[in-house]
Amino acid sequence: MSQLFETLKSFFFNDEWFYVEVEDKTVLRLNHWGENGRFSCQAEINEEQQIFYFYSFFPVNIPIEKRPIISELITRANYGMRLGNFELDYEDGEVRFKTSVDVENVELTPFLVSNHVYANVWTMDRYLPALFGVIYGNISPKDAVEQIEE
Repeated sequence: MSQLFETLKSFFFNDEWFYVEVEDKTVLRLNHWGENGRFSCQAEINEEQQIFYFYSFFPVNIPIEKRPIISELITRANYGMRLGNFELDYEDGEVRFKTSVDVENVELTPFLVSNHVYANVWTMDRYLPALFGVIYGNISPKDAVEQIEE
């Protein structure tokens, strides 16, 4: 395994995150419990491009009839987002929040990993009520984002 992946594993071990390594890949699967709910996460090193990715996954796949309205919600949420972005897979309804950093010619330090991981999980946890509210509570995307960002 590469030094990048070893740094990643070391960070999560030292920060007391339980993780599972994906066989034959530089990918770790994890879970996070925030103030607003529990969700799964994935840490990944793209060796070829020297990029560290961290994803948090919304715990429910969006029903097909709700995908357009969730698309509006994440577009509103993404506007002005300084670090990371929400993504919606229109095929299966998966919503995730992604942070990434190019580490070519840069050392991937525990501090850099921490900044991306915690900004990511904080953002997903912050927007969980908006996502659930739009899916199950018939809250408009505009109102949902305004409630989170006020």
